[in-house]
Amino acid sequence: MKIGIVCYPTFGGSGVLATELGKGLARKGHKVHFITYKQPARLTTFDANIYFHEVSNNTEYPLFEYAPYDTALVSKLVDVIQYEKLDILHVHYAIPHATVAYLAKKILLSQGIYIPVVTTLHGTDITLVGINKSFASSVQFAINKSDGVTAVSESLKSQTLEYFDINNNIEVIHNFVDFNRFKKRNKDHFKKAIAPEGEKILVHTSNFRPVKRVGDVIKVFQKVREKVASKLLLIGDGPERQNMEFLCRQLGLCEDIRFLGKQDAVEELLAVGDVFLMPSEKESFGLAALEAMACEVPVVSSDAGGLQEVNIHGKTGFVSPIGDVDDMAKNIIKMLTDEKIHEELKSNALLQAQKFDLDIILPKYESFYQSIIESKVWKNVT
Repeated sequence: MKIGIVCYPTFGGSGVLATELGKGLARKGHKVHFITYKQPARLTTFDANIYFHEVSNNTEYPLFEYAPYDTALVSKLVDVIQYEKLDILHVHYAIPHATVAYLAKKILLSQGIYIPVVTTLHGTDITLVGINKSFASSVQFAINKSDGVTAVSESLKSQTLEYFDINNNIEVIHNFVDFNRFKKRNKDHFKKAIAPEGEKILVHTSNFRPVKRVGDVIKVFQKVREKVASKLLLIGDGPERQNMEFLCRQLGLCEDIRFLGKQDAVEELLAVGDVFLMPSEKESFGLAALEAMACEVPVVSSDAGGLQEVNIHGKTGFVSPIGDVDDMAKNIIKMLTDEKIHEELKSNALLQAQKFDLDIILPKYESFYQSIIESKVWKNVT
């Protein structure tokens, strides 16, 4: 198949999933065309079956306070689909990609070309942005006009059906992890550099938006550190970064907290972790937690959204109510002070992660694409 993929080229979950999906499809012989405003963060190696089409949005005209990216993306999609003769277009994140795809489909239809569109819902495109009155009607319309719709968790599917009047079927295809990349590695030399006295290492990775509650991570760490010698690695960057640096100074924790910024080789950092923290306020699935579990790192998370479909309380880690830093700290101390419990959680985390192996999930997307291509529901263009 010739597959077009539209995504945000960032370190966020939707961009990561879209990029890893495209790479996996390319390895299986499909021609994959990424269409976005810059090269996706995880698209770092050459593959003969992967193509990148940059959307230029540098129009300078005094009428525009902000250049119209949506319009530029529509034109680029039309051009790539025509020239490359794509079989299907897969857009990740409803806003604005699902609406843009519909416009491109309408333009192409006027030229006698039909391009089926699959929309994957990832989370905040529905639970935060999508339900905003400024976007709700267009999001609902675009989902209903997609030829196929997938959601990354049962929780997100339920929320979508609750918030919107959806007359389209939503297929749940969970996020996945590539075990060729995410697996336990011997990084003892690295671990000793971070924790020279054998301290336990807590890890958190996110885009540092308020919804990720990074402040809770630091407050949990403060409580854990009072009982267990430990260090905290904060991976990622975003709008809350400066506030978090100020918080760690206020609490006198900066000597034991490392702000590492955006990292390409996240798996090497996960390899030295003893616990992964994810206290999010909203989380459709929890891809970062899954990647940690693949590296045999137990997870302590909130009970937000689809996290409980990934992290099983008392088995792969622990789940606490959103904002309950005392309970999260208690659970971390429990596992870090009992080696038997910790080892059992590590083993179970790996077993759970294996259920979401790329080799298991990828054929589900291939099958879904094929069914959409074969059905070609023309009514979705009217």
